[in-house]
Amino acid sequence: MSWRCSASSNVGLIENLWRNGLLATMEVKQAMLKVDRAHFCSESPYEDAPQRIGWDATISAPHIHANAVETLKNFLYPGSRVLDIGSGSGYLCAVFAHLVAPGGKVVGIDHIPQITEQSIKNLRKSPVHSAFLDDGTIEIVTGDGRLGYPKGGPYDAIHVGAAAKELHEPLISQLKAPGRMFIPVDGGYSQYVWQIDKNEKGEVEKKRMYGVMYVPLTDARKYEE
Repeated sequence: MSWRCSASSNVGLIENLWRNGLLATMEVKQAMLKVDRAHFCSESPYEDAPQRIGWDATISAPHIHANAVETLKNFLYPGSRVLDIGSGSGYLCAVFAHLVAPGGKVVGIDHIPQITEQSIKNLRKSPVHSAFLDDGTIEIVTGDGRLGYPKGGPYDAIHVGAAAKELHEPLISQLKAPGRMFIPVDGGYSQYVWQIDKNEKGEVEKKRMYGVMYVPLTDARKYEE
């Protein structure tokens, strides 16, 4: 049904996601309405399909973003801390920030310096998101997301935007108790999104959700300026 969600504007796209049941809560809908996808994607921003953003990276389809945020929704509230691994264009960092402000923190990490630089430029296109950068609500860093970002943790929610080869232990250890992680894992022949929950006692439960196709979470390649 996701193909029916494409539109000619950000409002149209989000309303179509809502109408088709791909957005389930008003809080997530409102957060996504506040983030214009055209600031983060120059080609066909309102098409419900992944788009290239350069450096062998993509921005996920809007329906995938919607599901990721809805999956983490119960752990996204004012004051909570979020780690977005493979943050790419910076789009989800902006959406998360609207859900955790005031008092919350979103750390976006990507391993390609050019991508993190571009994501900051993307965020600066909006006065609101620029202010989030200035006051520390959003922080963008360059690094190996497979190791997480311990300096900013522990995190109420972790979103992984690229396919990992395994459930990396550093990410689970940086998850709060309670906390939740959304992570696609590449099993060799297929990829599935997993929901990882850590309860108040620190016990971890893993739930396989649905099949996907993400770019891999790998070592950084060097790109010419």
